[in-house]
Amino acid sequence: MEFNGKNVLITGASRGIGKATALAFAEKGAKVGINFRSNTEEAERTLSQLAGTGHQLFQQDVSEKNGPEHLINRYVAQYGQLDILVNNAGISIFHDIEEVDFDHWANAWENIFNTNLFAVSNLCYWGAKAMMASGGGKIVNVSSRGAFRGEPTKPAYGASKAALNSMSQSLAKKLAKHNIHVGVVAPGFTETAMAAETLTPLERENLLRESPFQRMAQPEEVAHAILFLASEGAGYSSGTIIDVNGASYLRS
Repeated sequence: MEFNGKNVLITGASRGIGKATALAFAEKGAKVGINFRSNTEEAERTLSQLAGTGHQLFQQDVSEKNGPEHLINRYVAQYGQLDILVNNAGISIFHDIEEVDFDHWANAWENIFNTNLFAVSNLCYWGAKAMMASGGGKIVNVSSRGAFRGEPTKPAYGASKAALNSMSQSLAKKLAKHNIHVGVVAPGFTETAMAAETLTPLERENLLRESPFQRMAQPEEVAHAILFLASEGAGYSSGTIIDVNGASYLRS
């Protein structure tokens, strides 16, 4: 897979899966826009690690209503066109129905959907408009196995990702006539700094038991699937959802 001369924008790209994806695209010759919300130091560190030249940072909270429009417009103004959009930014908030009060419950649903679904739908809207103007492109949305298996202590997270899958497949049908391909990557738990910060030893042990590989995914493995869906040879895979969960959850 080569991406020489391709313009790529990745949301939530300063760390974890987003960072691994940015590194992989840059290594394959793309010019990468790194979107991040607030941690400038971390974003600059990621930028400094990208191979090649022409990469830039784009600070923007995509969960704000007008954030996606501002981000896409700034990107196109800088690069001329958008070839590949990777919607990776997402959040997860604990809201076990047995343990939290209603305000916590309601706020969790609102905040998770604002970032994991509404922001992505708005990014797809403005990204697709930009791609229509330049003859086509690729959109890859990052979902989760939680969309299929359920998330008992974070139901809004699972619901947001299930809705993301449905939206992505609807857009794959609608945008095909514009030469815009839409795909989804659905990782299981991935070995990131965020996982290291939030998982208890018992939670980690339970997660490792879920997969026959007895480990979590590496960010680079998720990035590999993202690059595949964004590659020239994968156009007829539009509408596909690729599981990257180490056989920890198998769906029919």
